[in-house]
Amino acid sequence: MAHQIEQIAYVGETPWHGLGNQLSPNQSLEVWAQQAGMDWRIESSNVSYMAQNERGQSIIMPFEEQRVLYRSDTHAPLSVVSQRYQEVQPKEILEFYRDLTEQSGFELETAGVLKGGKKFWALARTGQSTALKSKDVSNGYILLATACDGTLATTAQFTSIRVVCNNTLAIALRGQSSSAGVVKVPHSTKFDAEKVKQQLGISVRAWDEHMYEMKQLTQRKVSQQEAKAYFDAVFNNSTMSISDPEENIIQFYRNVAQQAQEKKPEPNGRAMNKALDMFNGQGRGADLSSAKDTAYGLLCSITEFVDHERRAMSTDHRLDSAWFGAGASVKQRGLEQALALIA
Repeated sequence: MAHQIEQIAYVGETPWHGLGNQLSPNQSLEVWAQQAGMDWRIESSNVSYMAQNERGQSIIMPFEEQRVLYRSDTHAPLSVVSQRYQEVQPKEILEFYRDLTEQSGFELETAGVLKGGKKFWALARTGQSTALKSKDVSNGYILLATACDGTLATTAQFTSIRVVCNNTLAIALRGQSSSAGVVKVPHSTKFDAEKVKQQLGISVRAWDEHMYEMKQLTQRKVSQQEAKAYFDAVFNNSTMSISDPEENIIQFYRNVAQQAQEKKPEPNGRAMNKALDMFNGQGRGADLSSAKDTAYGLLCSITEFVDHERRAMSTDHRLDSAWFGAGASVKQRGLEQALALIA
């Protein structure tokens, strides 16, 4: 099966997705562009179509409302867009980090393109790092990604990566809108890197608040009944609150057991059982005091399941899903449900 990834580069240890070409540290953005497959431009051409005149002759007619986007190097088509569409060039994604890497101590760790150039990104470590109980370390990153096929606005977001298992989690803060820590620029608007940085608020505040919440999760002990209710809420969008009184949770699972006796399969049963097993000791770092029998352990089981265990056609399909697609949505629900336990 053909890979979605056109090219990818990274520094340091092999990324969690296990893909790419390794670079030595402190490379220039120009080297990154070449090695990450981002040293080309998005070009465009007006759409035209072939018709026949009254004499049966083929004629080419313009369709001025739309354009075809294509790669400057291979001339491969990328998408058809309106005349109002504002494309973002691959090198603009890397240039976003120039002053951050040269002046603010950021370090590019991975960059590349998906789907033959229809989607591309760069991920940089901010230098922020926090250890929870038992030296359970998470590092802070900023991910900038865009697409030219209508699947993704240009998106900048804070991301945390748990070192022990390389799990990724987009940072969203409890008590704020779901877009906290995320800036999205639609392709109807010109991308302004400096404005995005100002909106994102590249500072320690978002990281400190996120890690404060993670520490709270490590202190919230959960029962097996709560764990099962949590995974049901995440995977099945259950309407039952995981903070319901325990007798309600017990009754809920009596109903589940009755359905099993009636041979009614539980939705997403495989995923729920796998995540529960990971929470109960099979996951990486599951036995650390920060994760064992805690709400933080529940969240880590979700992120590890999505990044490493969830069924996917290939590793690069899993990466696309975990950062930008259905997997990212599962992790977001996992974060929201975990934070509900400490509300």
